[in-house]
Formats: sequence, structure tokens, C-alpha cells
Amino acid sequence: MTEPTATYLARPEDVQRVLLLYSGGLDTSVMLKWIQDEYQAEVVALTVNLGQPGEDYDVVRGKALSLGAVEAHVVDAREEFAREYVVPAIRANAIYGLGYPLFTALGRPLIAKLAVELARQTGCDTIAHGCTGKGNDQVRIESTVATLAPELKVIAPVRSWKMGRNEEAAYAREHGIPVKGGAEVAPYSIDDNLWGRSSEGRWIEDLSVAPQEDVFQLVTRPELAPDEPETIEIEFEAGVPVALDGTRLGLVELLDRVAAAGMRHGVGIVDHIEDRIVGLKVRDIYEVPAAAILLPAHAELERLVGTIHQNQFKTMLDQKWAYLVYAGLWWEPLRSDLDAYMLAANSQVTGRIGVKLFKGSARVVTRQSPYAVYDAQLASFAESGGLFSQEASPGFIELWSLQSRMAWQVRNSR
Repeated sequence: MTEPTATYLARPEDVQRVLLLYSGGLDTSVMLKWIQDEYQAEVVALTVNLGQPGEDYDVVRGKALSLGAVEAHVVDAREEFAREYVVPAIRANAIYGLGYPLFTALGRPLIAKLAVELARQTGCDTIAHGCTGKGNDQVRIESTVATLAPELKVIAPVRSWKMGRNEEAAYAREHGIPVKGGAEVAPYSIDDNLWGRSSEGRWIEDLSVAPQEDVFQLVTRPELAPDEPETIEIEFEAGVPVALDGTRLGLVELLDRVAAAGMRHGVGIVDHIEDRIVGLKVRDIYEVPAAAILLPAHAELERLVGTIHQNQFKTMLDQKWAYLVYAGLWWEPLRSDLDAYMLAANSQVTGRIGVKLFKGSARVVTRQSPYAVYDAQLASFAESGGLFSQEASPGFIELWSLQSRMAWQVRNSR
């Protein structure tokens, strides 16, 4: 028998009871039946609610039980996801590759952590997921399991069974597995939570094709958005969004309401070419209305209260934080170290930011903070005086430009 390529992968003979990360979609529904037949193993299903719109979790749970799961659990993790994962991302202005606000990358370590906890509670020896061998999610989930629970093993049927989507649909029909939307295979592979939504597949893989209308199920297309702009005001305390238009809200509700405003005005559509950590370039269509509003608002407030040196330095750390999370290294100690800095750097990121929403754009238009490093009189062309004497400027200029002037003269004197 061939040895597994990694120590955390399961040998078939060791698989007795499997915790399956179950979404209710085609892949994981086929997996639920396939694992029972292939391994002669019991399956415990886990579905995690991270704010996916339009899900009926009673239906999902019932489907898992009808397909033979010995137990089916639904965990509402929206609050934990918002507080422990999205908030740190906001404090870190977390964007990967100039466009991706990491919503899937943030959700996967939490889902895997919850799987580890339930696997231990229910006596499972193995965790199964539906990730392919081409994506980043396999890295995020498996590295989490291997880190938090070395005693547990992993199986990834989609990576090994060599079935495409059409073959999976045929398997489902053969075994009486209900398929969402009937016999037709869904045109797109969708992943979503309260921080965003991604679509892959179909025409998206053809770089010569412009985005098609049927992909946008979350955000209004900008050309169909209202003809009148709307300005919303977001209040932050220590880098955390706490109020919308003067009303204090719980974090999940605030994220939902900001997302709703963005969706209404066509904000948050991203057509993105992404460098995956497995070496591929892929195209994704993202719909990220909440992130497209809150991240620029937070970054603007942070710039207002920080010095030039703080702002320049933090930008470098933001990029490193985003990369670690994207690359599936949520449990890397450096990320925790960076979180400590992000918390300190955000201690005075308190104030209100007005954002104007109009036909796909979200533009900061007002700023206010008690900690603003800003002097209106000093900044005014109409006023003199302030924190320094303007007569001192020539001496500063002479010293500031000294090395650059000398270097230019030396290099251009011959």
C-alpha cells in the first residue's frame, strides 16, 4: 500500500468515524455518501454559518441526515467570525493582491477549528473536506487541523476521486442524492459569508470574456444602481466599526447593513487575477460590498490619526498580515505578533468617516476624530502662524536636500 504523502493524511484502514465539513451542495453531498461506501465509516456532518445569505440550515441538516449522517450539527459562528477574524482584518486593512479582502481565507481557519472541536467531542478520528487540489482552501483547512489536532487525520475526496462536476452529478442521480437546482449542475462555484462572495467557473476562466450579468447575485450592477448618491457615516472605536449613521449596532448587524447599502449602490464588484499559493494564476469575480466600504473608511481614519512614520511602517505590516492569512498561516506566531501591533496602532483610530456611495464607487468625503494629527489653521493657505514659523522653511529645505543636491552635482559634473 502506498504511504500517504503527508503524515496527517488518513490511511483507509484507520478511518472509522469521519467529521465532514458539509455545505449541502453537490460536492459535499456526494462525499457524504461516498465516504460511507468507500471507507465503511460513520459520518458526522458539520455545517458552519458564517453569514451565507439565503441558506435554510434546517434543510441542510435534514439533507445530511437523510443521506446517512449519524449526526448533523449546525454551528452559528457569525459573531465569532466577525469579532475574531473580520475585526483583525479591518485593523490590518487586509487586502491581498490589490483586490481580495480575504473573506474566504478568514473563514477557513475558523471552520477548521470548529471541526477539530466537534471531531473531538463526537469521537471522530478523521476530518473530511471538499477542497480541490488546485485551491488555497486545502492549505488553510489542513494546516489548521495538523496544527491544532495532530492526532486527527484528513481525507480530501474531491482531490482523489477524479470526478468532474458532471460525473459528480451522475453519481448523485445514481444514488438518489438531491442536487440543488435539480439535474443541472450549478454554473458557478460559489463561496460566501458576511464579508464577501466569490464566483468561479464557466466564462470566468476565459480572460477574454467580460463579466456576464448572471454572475451578480449579490451586488446591483452599477449601471442599474440608483441615480442619486447616498452618504453613510461609519463610527469607529479603536479600529472597530461600532455605529452606522449615528446608531450603535452589534458587529454582525452593522456588517449586514453596510453590505446592504453597498449592494444597493453597486459597490464592491471586483474582477481579479490572483496568484494562488499553489502556483496558479486564477480569475475570480468577487462581490464584497461591506469590505469595499469599511476597509477604505478605516484606512482613511487610520491615516488621519497616525504620523507619517506610523502610516508608512504599518502599510508594510498590513501587507505581511494579509499574505500570511491568504497563505493559510493563520496559526503562524508572526500573525499573532502582528495582531499585537495592529491593536496598539489602532488604539486611537476612533472617529467618524463619511462615505459617498454612487454607482459602484465608495468615496470618503468627511473625516472627524478627536485624535486627528491635523491643524486646520496650519493647513490653511489663508492663515499664517500655527505650530511653526514659515520663516524657518528655507533652512529646513537646505538641509533636507543636501545629500540629494551633492549627489546630483557629483554625478553630473563630468
